[in-house]
This record gives sequence, C-alpha cells and structure tokens, in this order.
Amino acid sequence: MYSNRFLPSGASPKSAGGAIAGVALAFGIVWLASWAGLVDQNEGGSGNALSGSTTIGSTAPVTLIGPVDSASVVETTLVATTVPPTSAASNVPTADNKAFLYIAGDSDAQNLGPPLQRALETTGVVESELHYKAATGLTRPDFYDWPAALLADVQQYNPDVVVVTFGGNDAQDFPDGPGIGTQAWADEYGRRVGEVMDYLSADGRTLIWVGIPSAESGDFRTRQIALRDTQAAEAAKRPQVIYVDAWNRFSGLSTDYADFIADPRDCQFKLVRQDDGFHLNTDGAEILALDVEAVVRAELIRRGAEIDQVPDQPC
Repeated sequence: MYSNRFLPSGASPKSAGGAIAGVALAFGIVWLASWAGLVDQNEGGSGNALSGSTTIGSTAPVTLIGPVDSASVVETTLVATTVPPTSAASNVPTADNKAFLYIAGDSDAQNLGPPLQRALETTGVVESELHYKAATGLTRPDFYDWPAALLADVQQYNPDVVVVTFGGNDAQDFPDGPGIGTQAWADEYGRRVGEVMDYLSADGRTLIWVGIPSAESGDFRTRQIALRDTQAAEAAKRPQVIYVDAWNRFSGLSTDYADFIADPRDCQFKLVRQDDGFHLNTDGAEILALDVEAVVRAELIRRGAEIDQVPDQPC
C-alpha cells in the first residue's frame, strides 16, 4: 500500500521517534509578502548514465558571478547521521520485507508522486509515502522548513529509497540576500542542496533527485537554469546520488521548452504541460514517473528484489 500525505499551509509533520545524532536548525527571517519567482499553483498538499553521480540525461553549465553576502544568508543545518545505520542496502525487498519509498517536494512532487506510487506498488515489494507542500522549496525556510520536515519524516519512516524534487519556487532571490544569477546565490543554494543530499543519502538510503522541467517564460527559464545547474553540480559531487534530468525530457527539438513530446509508451505526441507553461499535466507526470520508476526498479534489483525492470519502450 501507499499513502499520500497532504499538509495544509502552516502545518508541520509529526516526528515519530528514532535515534538521532543531532540537528541544529536556525533561521530568523521575517516573511516577505511576495515571491520573486513563480509560485506553485496548488496549496499544500531514459537517458544515459554519466560519470560522477548517476545522471539520467544531461545539463549544460552556466557561469554565475557576484560577491558573497554572508550576513544575508539563512542558516539551516541537517546532520547526516539520523538513525542508527541499518543494513538497508543488504535487506532484500520482498512481499514480506517491503522496501520503503519516500517521495518529497513541492507541487512537482505532487504531480509525480501518485503515478510513481501506483507503478511501484505493482511490484509487490514496495510501500511508499508522498509528502508534498506546494509553493515551497529550500530558499524560504521561514515559509516552510523542509530540512525540519525531512528530518522528521526520515526518523518516522526510515526509508530505503528517497525521491526528491524542488523546482520553480527556488528560482528566486534569497530574502535580503544573494540574488539569483550571482555566484553568491549559487554558493548558498548549492550548500543547502548539498546538505539535503548528504542527509537523505546517509545510512544506506538511495537518493534519487529529480531535476526540474523548463518553463515557457524566457525570464523564468533563465532563473531556472541557475537552479538546474546548481542542483546537477551538487549531485555530480556525490556518487551516491542519482540525478534524473527532467529538463531534456521535456525540451523541444530546437528549444528548451515543449508543450508536446512523444510519449515513450506509444510514440504519440501528447500535450504534457498545464496551462501555466511550467507544471506537467497527467500525461507529462506519467512520462516522468516512468523515467523515475526505471531507476527505482534498478535499485530494488540491485538490492536483490526479484522483480522485472521497466520494459523497453517503443520510443
């Protein structure tokens, strides 16, 4: 069975115990009334492997410049050791010993999660939990503190495989801090992303980080590139992190954005976007879920599960 946990605005997940080495969380920013980036629309609630981290697809580099303003940086800290190390990597997933899949993120996770959960439930060796909160990310812990939420959830579920995606809402300046497109922003955002990656991939967990699809808006897409490349760069430093590239999956033949792409399941060109020019619709989410499902199944097989890989697709 799988579950879908929807948190209304302002709610925080409950911690259900589990040993913890330590955590320091500190932030002191006052809520600002408006977002600098695109805000998620809903309330809370195949490629080739590259070197470094395992990457599904690829990303292009971008050069960011600017001074570091350390006084304006929000401090959020996660301690990598969260529960006593387990033999998660050696535990064979079976019907009687199911692997736990934890999916988390913003409204992109809200769209991706359900089809991924449905697909993996058919293996008979997976149970899962989806935790999404729209209009959130890692740039605004004053609005929603994802490090604290992830800490609580990992303690509660002790997952074997983690799938995470943070997208549109992080393509903005830090409040009273570095502006996106500067080296200072890339350094601070990279620190936060790296900290989350280290935490979620510790103690035998497998972390699959799903990149963002591009947006139709040129200005917003430019800001997304800084975010995309910072996430990909942090994943590349960590062999234990698997990066799935949604950008290239949903790009056109000659542009970084496409409303229609060929569905790999039947080779038919289908609309894959919602009306906002960014979020994936049902078909788009199912296509992305198929990419992620292939990675999760490969990981389960590596752990000894007697399940099939995702069948080769027509396209």
